[in-house]
Amino acid sequence: MRQHGDVPVHPGPLPPAELVDFPGRGRCFETTAQVRYGDTDPHRRLRLDALTRAVQDAGNDDLADAGFDPASPWVVRRTSVWIPGAWPVLGERLSVATFCAGLGGRWGERRTTVRSARGLIEVSAVWIFLDDQARPARLPGPFVAVYGASTDGRRTSSRLHHPHAAPDAPARPWPLRASDLDVFGHVNNSALWLPVEDEMARRELVPRFAEIEYRTPVQAGDDVVLRTREGDDGLRLWLVVAGQTRASALLVP
Repeated sequence: MRQHGDVPVHPGPLPPAELVDFPGRGRCFETTAQVRYGDTDPHRRLRLDALTRAVQDAGNDDLADAGFDPASPWVVRRTSVWIPGAWPVLGERLSVATFCAGLGGRWGERRTTVRSARGLIEVSAVWIFLDDQARPARLPGPFVAVYGASTDGRRTSSRLHHPHAAPDAPARPWPLRASDLDVFGHVNNSALWLPVEDEMARRELVPRFAEIEYRTPVQAGDDVVLRTREGDDGLRLWLVVAGQTRASALLVP
């Protein structure tokens, strides 16, 4: 474990989400990764699903380094991504620094900074801790003892903010693949960025801010409908099953 001394630089207006900086005390884990061919779009930009995998891997490695089981059951509730400068591109080495930015009774917020030679991405993700029955459970005392200091006493909410799907928004089917599933039998959180990337490509949109909220799991065999609508606040997307919103995303150019 190393202390992360660099304070992120935030040019321009702040993003539409709270992204706190490392307070200078407590645990901050640093690692590296690289943008490879399978991580990029045709313009060499690091895709959001690949970014999510890199951030998730760093979090798992942090847990293992701290003496916890990296396969312990956590599910993501919300992920916010802000790109204040350039996106990382193919071939660049990534420096990844992650720390716990807030805690609730049954969840925690992980803040991650991803840097490359030209790029900078700030990520905030709220994760819910599960018990052996896959139900939200109170955070274990040893976890709070290790990760509490870097929160600086900050409490994190797991409340969702996105509206439900607009029933009259344009829709198209989104077929699932077996490779989208994780160990819980759900569509993995990184795979749910794929329809977002697909809409970005269709619209030639590269956002400065992207956020996805996970309401209930998308499972194998679900008939998923992707709905989209552009508004003054950006592009909204919903993944809907049998009329119910399972996940939603917001993209701000």
